[in-house]
Amino acid sequence: MTPFLIALQFLTVFPVQLKQMPSHRQNGQSLLFYPVIGLLTGLLLFAVVSVLHALPVVLLTTIILVLWIWLTGGLHLDGLADTADAWVGGFGDKERTLKIMKDPACGPIGVLSLLIICLLKWSALYLLLHKQFYIALILFPVLGRLAPLFLFLTTDYVRKQGLGSSIAEYIPKYWAMLIFTVSLLACGFFVWSGLLTAVVFIATLIYLRFKFIQRIGGITGDTVGAAIEITEMSSLLAFVIGSIYFTAKQII
Repeated sequence: MTPFLIALQFLTVFPVQLKQMPSHRQNGQSLLFYPVIGLLTGLLLFAVVSVLHALPVVLLTTIILVLWIWLTGGLHLDGLADTADAWVGGFGDKERTLKIMKDPACGPIGVLSLLIICLLKWSALYLLLHKQFYIALILFPVLGRLAPLFLFLTTDYVRKQGLGSSIAEYIPKYWAMLIFTVSLLACGFFVWSGLLTAVVFIATLIYLRFKFIQRIGGITGDTVGAAIEITEMSSLLAFVIGSIYFTAKQII
């Protein structure tokens, strides 16, 4: 139960109080519950849409996006902004990139990255809700939280202290691979749009992993947060674009 509570406390704004300081092993085990937290997030978004579906789509889209961000406490967006600032300001240098990533201040590139990701998410959400694909809202938070499983399984963790280092050391690899595979199979529920979403999701993960290794030799907490946001966005875009094209072909 403690690993689940660790994941819930870390990934959401829900007021979770742990009775004692978790062990390194429990921190590592908490990674297995990240997709579960994504599922709970998606189910909550789906429930809100189901209740408020009579609202104008523009307003409903904004409510869902704001709720989505609020549920995570903006944690992953913070990681995205820090990563974007460091990538541009680091000038290709590993140590400079890592130093900028630790700076709590958000520069113009970080702000721009937040605007871009939120704009893309809002536009894709609008089309998703306009087509009334409400059930698909459950999928994307799950996929986003599969990104940490993939990255911690395949990539070195750069920093030697903190939650990320204990996760990297004690992650149950067999169960993490199994959960990743089974969760990804959920895309099959949406047939061709789901298949395209899965392909884009995997391609995005592989590309991000390549860039992280190329620049800093591995991952940090910020890059994992950035990966969650980017994979959520790319999966959402792929699903919406796929649904448009596959529906159009059926009509023709």
